[in-house]
Parts: sequence; C-alpha cells; structure tokens
Amino acid sequence: MTQPEDLHLNLRNLTLDDYDELQVLMDRVYHDIGGAWPKDTIKALVEQFPDGQICIEDSGILVAVALTVSVKYERFSNPHTYDDLILSNEQIRHSDKGDSLYGLDVFIQPEYRGFRLGRRLYEARKELCRSLNLRAILAGGRIPGYSQHAEQYTPAEYIERVGRKDIYDPILSFQLANDFQVTRLMRKYLPEDKKSLGYATLLEWRNILYTPPSSVLNEKKTQVRMGAVQWQMREFSSVDEVLEQVEYFVDALSDYKSDFALFPEFFNAPLMGLTDQVDQTRAIRYLAEYTQQFRDRMSEMAVSYNINIITGSMPLIENDRVYNVSYLCHRDGRVDEQRKIHITPHERRDWVIEGGNQFEVFETDAGRVAILICYDIEFPELGRIAASKEVDIICVPFWTDTKNGYLRVRHCAQARAIENECYVVITGSVGNLPKVQNLDVQYAQSSVFSPSDFSFPHDAVMAETTPNTEMMMFSDLDLEKLTLVRNEGSVTNLKDRRTDLYDIVSSLNGLQLK
Repeated sequence: MTQPEDLHLNLRNLTLDDYDELQVLMDRVYHDIGGAWPKDTIKALVEQFPDGQICIEDSGILVAVALTVSVKYERFSNPHTYDDLILSNEQIRHSDKGDSLYGLDVFIQPEYRGFRLGRRLYEARKELCRSLNLRAILAGGRIPGYSQHAEQYTPAEYIERVGRKDIYDPILSFQLANDFQVTRLMRKYLPEDKKSLGYATLLEWRNILYTPPSSVLNEKKTQVRMGAVQWQMREFSSVDEVLEQVEYFVDALSDYKSDFALFPEFFNAPLMGLTDQVDQTRAIRYLAEYTQQFRDRMSEMAVSYNINIITGSMPLIENDRVYNVSYLCHRDGRVDEQRKIHITPHERRDWVIEGGNQFEVFETDAGRVAILICYDIEFPELGRIAASKEVDIICVPFWTDTKNGYLRVRHCAQARAIENECYVVITGSVGNLPKVQNLDVQYAQSSVFSPSDFSFPHDAVMAETTPNTEMMMFSDLDLEKLTLVRNEGSVTNLKDRRTDLYDIVSSLNGLQLK
C-alpha cells in the first residue's frame, strides 16, 4: 500500500512517450470493456489537443490520466452514444472550433484511489475550460453500480438515490461531488458496459465565467471602479455655486478613471437656505424648482467627463405631488430615474413627500445597478428583488443626522450585500446647515460592502471614508467574483433559499419571486 509520505506527484500534460505505461494502466482499469486504446488514437489526441490530455505521475511513474477533446455544445449536450465520439480508424472526434470540453476518460491506478487524484484531474480540466473561455465540460458517465440494483430501481430512480447518497456509485458519486449535474439519461451509450447495463448519464459542468465571442468594443467590463463623494454641507448663494462644487468632484473622480460618481441624498439641500424656512412644505417645493436644472447639468457632465453619475437625490414635483428622486446619468447620454419607495416619518410629516411605486435594476456599461435611497435599504424585500434581476451593485445615497441613524443604514446595507451576494455602496453628507430646518446636522461614514467569503476582505468592507470629513472614496469591484461566489462560494445564499416554503410577491411591475 502506497503511503502519503512516499508520494512525489507531478501534474503535467501527457505525451506519446507515455503510451506504454498508459496502455498497461488502461488494460488494467478497463479489462471488462475493451482495455486500452491503440497508440494511433492516443497519438491523435496528443497532437490535436495537447492541453486536454492531462496526467499525474508519481516519481516518474504514470498513475492517473484524464483524456479530453473539444466539441460543439449543441451536438453533445443532447443524447448520444460513445460511438458518436469515434471516427474511422478509432480516431476520437475533436473540433478545433468547439465551444466545450468533452471528458472522454479519467482512470487511476487502483493503489492510488485514496489520494483524490481524480479531483486534481477534474480541477485541471475546469481550469482549462476557464482559460480557453469554453462554455462547459460535458461527459457521458457510466453507472457501474446499477446492475446490482436494476431489479429494485429504474435507471432514473437509481440516479436519484445516488444523488441523495442513499447509494454509492463509484463513478456517478464522484462526478456529483465534483459539481457536475446530471442533465439526461442516455440509453445504449456503451452497450458492452454490462455493469451499467448500457445506461449512462449525460453530465455537465457549466463554466459560469464563459463569455460568448463578441466585439471588444461591445464587451462589458468586469473590473469596475466605483467612486463616491462624502459631501460637506455648506452655505451656497446660488445654484451655479452648487453645480461648480459638483463638477469639481466629477472632474476629480473622472481623473482617477472611475466608472461611477455617487452623490448623497439631498446634497443640494443648502439651497433651501435661500428661501423662507417657516413653511417646510414650501421650502422643499422651492428646492424642487431646481431639480430639472441639476438633472440636465449632471447629465452633461456624465457625457463630458465620461463617467456614470448617480445624482444622489432631489425633490421632484409631479401632478402637484412631491417625490424623492435619484437619476442615473449614463455617460452615453441616457438618463434613468429611481424614486424613493419608502418615505421616512420626517419626510412625510414635514415635507409631505410620497413614495414611488416603480423599482428597476439598470443596465450600464459597468454592471447592473440598483438605487435604494437611504431608508429603502432598511427593507430587505427591495434588495431581494434587485438580486432576482441579477444586480451587481446597489447604490445607496443617504442622509442621516445621528450616529444611530447612520448605523441603521450601514448595518442594513452590509446585510443586503451578504444575503444578496452583491456589492453595496453607501455615501452621505457631513457638516451642518444651521439655516436649514430639519437638515441642521449630518453624520456619515461612506462605505463599500461586499459578500462575506474568501474572495473578499475578511470583514466584507471594500473601502470606507473617515467619518464626518469631506472626501472622495474609490473601490475597485470585480464583478466576476460575484458570479463565482453565487455558484461556488462557501455558502450560496441565493441558490439555497427555500422557495418551496416561501416567496416574495410584489406589486412592483407585477413581480413574483421564487
């Protein structure tokens, strides 16, 4: 029996010089279904697709092999037989223009089967699939344990019981443990396979990072730089003075190649100091008179400085009703709108603001973005709706006056990032406005939160500002990491929801989440 301390393993690509050892190994493993392939077959595999032929040697002796070809997904993701892979003269079907890998064989010296060498070979195949930007790995999987249970179970029942670990199958159990999914049952796949009674599973491992070929100019970014402004509240004498300060930050963020500029909720509220403060409903309506001007000017800045701007939030009057609205000004000139859904008691009481009734996830050139304005982030339903629409980044412009109010926003934002496996960015205002009622003091520490897993910071905080200090914040966000954590994370919150027990039913766009 080989001992672990005696091993000297080396993972490498197979060469034709390995054939004599490979023949002995295949004859031993497949003595019941034909033994080794001819040397010409292995020669063709090595010459046509050298990267796909992987082996492990121990002190120079061949002990494990994985043979692989490239195929068209549409052809081999449907039922087929083993003979469909075999061309004339026992050559294996291989396509240089294939978009998927097909796992022909994995075989291991019996004395080495306790060292998980098969897992190493499978991981090497997965890395090859990712590096070549291929769609999937396909395989026809024998079920050699089925013959022992054929009188008791149908093939489908047998596969289900193996999946539940009621039954151990030496091949299928291993493939399921390596993240392969059974997509079909295939009949007469390998008729001479008496142990499987000719049955096989069609297995698939999907490359979640696969991107279909496209023009470089149309390719969406996966590395995104998020910029945010922690805004100092101060007295302003005119709209132009506020817009000059806005442009200063947009210019600076653009200089650092940021893809986004996020501003806080009600960042232009100092302009209410230019009107009578006795009637607060009139003051907020006065501020709303400038919203169209801010929207248009900030849209122009987005185009001029080549940066997507999320305008914080501003009051909007429509049909004599007041809403709290944020605009997403795309750098291609488009403008999207998101109204605050949940209105705080203060907004409702002093400003008679009403909640919006539409919620969107916006497609940008740097990811899918949702905007939850301050209080909205404290309601988990909106975050879950955004996650169902494959959101990448949730942006939260906020205004809070006290530290406990800020911590409500912060803790809820971090929860939304973890439970929905996305990035959440919050930014607020600091300082004081003694001449503006209800906005006299501010408290903020702007932050970027991530999911909580190995690929992210240990505390799930990507970046944060100094509290109560005017400054800019940057964070580089890797959108591919979101894809990985949602599918292969330590936990997979979105995949593991018990939709058999609960769902979210929303009247927003008639949406029902499962």
